Amino acid sequence: MAGTVNSKLMQDARSLQAAVAELVRIYQVRDRDRICCHDISVTQCHALEVLVTRGPMRAQAMAEALRLDKSTVTRVVDALVRKAYVERLPDPDDARAQSLRITPAGRALFKRIDDEMVQQQAALLGDLAPEIRAGATELIQRLARAAEQRFVPGACAPSTCAPGEAGPGCG
Repeated sequence: MAGTVNSKLMQDARSLQAAVAELVRIYQVRDRDRICCHDISVTQCHALEVLVTRGPMRAQAMAEALRLDKSTVTRVVDALVRKAYVERLPDPDDARAQSLRITPAGRALFKRIDDEMVQQQAALLGDLAPEIRAGATELIQRLARAAEQRFVPGACAPSTCAPGEAGPGCG
């Protein structure tokens, strides 16, 4: 019986992997096509979202939030500063450091993009029963939290490495 349960679990896991991979591919294309219409990249939009939801922060905190290296975040922020969507200010806790803050123009742009995305989601959910919409949202949130807890930047957990695979944390 245990073998059957494990086999069914693995089938379900394979089906989930395929479904999530397809959903991510579709959303990546959607995001790229929709967000780039506003003359910013998807990563720049994610940076604006982090500043909207978490408030002003240093570049290192932004890098951690976006799971990017600091040099990449610097380039992303430089572009947003040039476009007047983000500003660099002296950090209140360390005069040698800078804090990143979204500008009113950046906040307005993010709201416009987010509103468009929410409208698309409403169109997708419109023909589903309220309990299915709530269940789908709860499932995605739970999967995201579980994945977040297992995420180790730049490392491959030994339990997920393929035999003979190289890399930090592997083999």
